[in-house]
Amino acid sequence: AAVSGRPSRAPRAAALAPRAVAMEAPPTASLDKLELTGLTAVSPLDGRYGRVTSPLRKTMSEFGLIRFRVLVECRWLQKLSQIPQVVEVPPLSAEANAILDDLCNNFTTDMAEKVKEVEKTTNHDVKAVEYVLKTHFEKNAELKKVNEFTHFACTSEDINNLSHGLMLKEALNDQILPMMDKLISELGRLAAEFADVPMLSRTHGQTASPTTMGKEMAVFAYRMKRQRDQLAAVPLLGKMGGAVGNYNAHISAYPDVDWQQVATEFVPSLGLEFNPYVTQIEPHDYMAEMFSAIIRFNNILIDFDRDVWGYIAWGYFKQRTIAGEVGSSTMPHKVNPIDFENSEGNCGVANAMMDHLVNKLPISRWQRDLTDSTVLRTLGVGAGHCMIAYASALRGIGKLQLNEARLAEDLDNSWEVLAEPIQTVMRRYGVPEPYEKLKAFTRGQKVTQASMQNFVDGLVDLPADARASLRALTPGTYTGNAAVQAKALQKYL
Repeated sequence: AAVSGRPSRAPRAAALAPRAVAMEAPPTASLDKLELTGLTAVSPLDGRYGRVTSPLRKTMSEFGLIRFRVLVECRWLQKLSQIPQVVEVPPLSAEANAILDDLCNNFTTDMAEKVKEVEKTTNHDVKAVEYVLKTHFEKNAELKKVNEFTHFACTSEDINNLSHGLMLKEALNDQILPMMDKLISELGRLAAEFADVPMLSRTHGQTASPTTMGKEMAVFAYRMKRQRDQLAAVPLLGKMGGAVGNYNAHISAYPDVDWQQVATEFVPSLGLEFNPYVTQIEPHDYMAEMFSAIIRFNNILIDFDRDVWGYIAWGYFKQRTIAGEVGSSTMPHKVNPIDFENSEGNCGVANAMMDHLVNKLPISRWQRDLTDSTVLRTLGVGAGHCMIAYASALRGIGKLQLNEARLAEDLDNSWEVLAEPIQTVMRRYGVPEPYEKLKAFTRGQKVTQASMQNFVDGLVDLPADARASLRALTPGTYTGNAAVQAKALQKYL
């Protein structure tokens, strides 16, 4: 600065420099010990979306699995008491049966916590259930005498496969199928409500022969109903065949008992179907069938979500606004189709999980490996994302408002779609090269009502009544039997 004669800029630069602010070190120790809440849950199923998935907790959680394991163990002890040759387990009294029934019907989280506490020692979850039950049975003299018949001749998978089947059955019947039914019902409502509302079709993204909004909703409802029914028809299978499916231990203890017949009776008594050919595990083929059906249903829902997203983008649907909601952090006007986007995204996550189950579960080395065990612990994940997807789609459907003026505007700007009926009628009456003539007139050209009617007026080879009929035709009336199809939907649902 002294050499150049310019004043030094250093003081100003120093003044403009950001002032250092002392920051306290984050309390990492306390953050590492956060209690599990909706805010700290790693999975959004139990966090952000916990209000939607909470009905699954009693069924698809660790608690649900323990609850059903206890049920299976208690019912098996009751079944043993009904086999005359098993004299060591005589018919149980009403009091003993009441204790077992109460465990099955009124299982508590306190009991489940006891199981988890014992598991810390056993490092085996099914054995922990057995030990907790034995301790519980000590309180009743009759059950105490037959304590060692708790888990009699069972492998862990006898208990687990039946528990998983019961978990899936309860989740399907109480949550998944009812939500599917509600979606189908809502689409049926839209089909009926919009049965007569004409809409421009688009194939390959280009204008095509008109339809009605109701008929397009009917297509989705019918498709979903087929997959829903296929899901409901999947038999939920179970086994009770011991370590490798041959009743080896059972027969060694009581060779005069027809143990396969006992299992044939026992498994259906729980509400499942008996699988007569198994290894240590029930092979899980039915689970693959079940999840495949859910994936197909979800794919149809994704198709619906994307179509409605597009209809909203074109202005065919408006969305009811909700006071206080924000569509964009910077664009105040936005009313985004977030419900359909959320539905699509969660269907994708559910399908990814279930696709792994479909492809992994039927495969097990020799008579059994353990790879299915850790995978089966995720049964509730796909189900949870399904519930979020279905709830989001239903919420989005509830906001839809059809903009009939916008649909009519689109139709009125697409007179070229009448090339199809005109060339078809020309074929009927033997007019030469009808397709070629309409192609030359319409392809890449702007077609208006006036130009199309002028074209029809020039078809002197057609009978006058045919020309009059074509002249009266509009894109809004050229919908075939779309309205009839939409109104007939209910007989298929």
